[in-house]
Amino acid sequence: MTTSAAVPTGPEDAIAGDGAVTDRLVEANQQYAAAFSDPGMDAHPVLHVAVVACMDARLDLHAALGLELGDCHTIRNAGGVVTDDVIRSLTISQRALGTRSVVLIHHTNCGLESLTEDFRHELEMEVGQRPAWAVESFRDVEQDVRQSMQRVRTSPFLLHTGDVRGFVFDVRTGLLREVDPA
Repeated sequence: MTTSAAVPTGPEDAIAGDGAVTDRLVEANQQYAAAFSDPGMDAHPVLHVAVVACMDARLDLHAALGLELGDCHTIRNAGGVVTDDVIRSLTISQRALGTRSVVLIHHTNCGLESLTEDFRHELEMEVGQRPAWAVESFRDVEQDVRQSMQRVRTSPFLLHTGDVRGFVFDVRTGLLREVDPA
């Protein structure tokens, strides 16, 4: 499934360096804003849930989970890995905005499965500075979900760690498969 804003009209649009893609997004926003009406919500998610997922463009989380605007906090990064920054966001989500549940979603055929920590070394050689962050690559998506669940459950900053569940989204079928934390 694609949207017209996401489909390049030609080879020149596929390269974002010239600003054409950003211009299309800004134009789409102007059309969106013309029909927009303030839903009157605040920042507290209606379902008191935070979803941590991979940034992969194939994951339409709201559609896949039956969510509406305002239902949840969505935190995305490469791999959907629970990093220090994810813990930061979850801490704010729980302590300041009332979430109680955490759903973790990794997916099949993730780009992080083909990377290694050598990626950091290659960056250091290219730019002259080693990144402060870890790549967090993995070979076993289910094991990585378990590790992410453990990081959430053991964080001293999070108030609510009893309802933490992890899943693998199948990019070919759209189905979630729950991962046993054991």
